[in-house]
Amino acid sequence: LQQQPHVHAWREAFRRFGSNPKKFPSSLEALLKRVLKGNELPAINRVVDIYNAISLEHLIPAGGEDWTKLASDLVLTVATGTEPFVVFHEGQENVTYPDKGEIIWADAEGVTCRRWNWRQCKRTQLTENTQHAYFVLDSLAPYTKEQLVAAGEGLAHHLRQISPDCTISTQILALV
Repeated sequence: LQQQPHVHAWREAFRRFGSNPKKFPSSLEALLKRVLKGNELPAINRVVDIYNAISLEHLIPAGGEDWTKLASDLVLTVATGTEPFVVFHEGQENVTYPDKGEIIWADAEGVTCRRWNWRQCKRTQLTENTQHAYFVLDSLAPYTKEQLVAAGEGLAHHLRQISPDCTISTQILALV
């Protein structure tokens, strides 16, 4: 699995910002490990199940969150280590903080996703009641722009199947 080019690229990216990819695998690798062990993916809700399927089909980390729950613009940034990350464990709210230097998605209220695409927070999670969502498909070389577009088109296709009247817009953001 670690020799798969896309998994390998994410492992190297995680190492570069100081995260152990064996302990904290990318969302793509975590899904692949689960499936390769013969385990089924958990049914969370239709939208999350769709982006998990797209992640596996296109070998790309995919995530989505409730747009209306954001406290400000969303940014991909380097953590200072002071940004709160709220999760629920065994029914209890638990606040943790990212490691300094960790790559995070965050808004004005705190971290929405740790370790680039490792774990999402509870606050912005997609539910059956979500009306406005955003999705992030993360790609690193050797993943191509064409592969990224195909994954996005696949996601849009499946979202339209469950919600024919939905409005979808896409943007490709790239570091150059």
